[in-house]
Amino acid sequence: MKRAVFPGTFDPITLGHVDIILRALPLFDELIIAIGVNADKKTMFSLQERVNFIEETFKDEAKVKVKSYTGLTAKYCISEEAQFIVRGLRNTTDLNYEQPIAQTNYKMAKVETIFLICAPEVSNISSTIVRDVMRNAGDYTYLVPSSVRI
Repeated sequence: MKRAVFPGTFDPITLGHVDIILRALPLFDELIIAIGVNADKKTMFSLQERVNFIEETFKDEAKVKVKSYTGLTAKYCISEEAQFIVRGLRNTTDLNYEQPIAQTNYKMAKVETIFLICAPEVSNISSTIVRDVMRNAGDYTYLVPSSVRI
């Protein structure tokens, strides 16, 4: 079975994340959307809210599993018997950030990272931007799936 992990904070999940997930699904038998929990990181949404947003968004997709984890992504991949990590790239800055992480994950756990380039129409979206728009009462509905429209 080809199993992949798509790790992130997903605070909240955005249409950029959805784009990457939908494009990754044909490549794998199972895709684990892995919500990383970092006690030092303050999130806008609780872990349960983030799980609910993702589960609702992909409720009709049997290949998607939503889980949370702590610690190193490479170790989590070993525990889930996942051979791949999926990462979305919006620009070269993302690549420069993600490349050494991917190389380290391979060295630690022999897990390959698959980079998918996001569609141009969602390349401007990040969870940080979404949170900023939400905090300032802006229209964020075109940035997130309907499950996040609260």
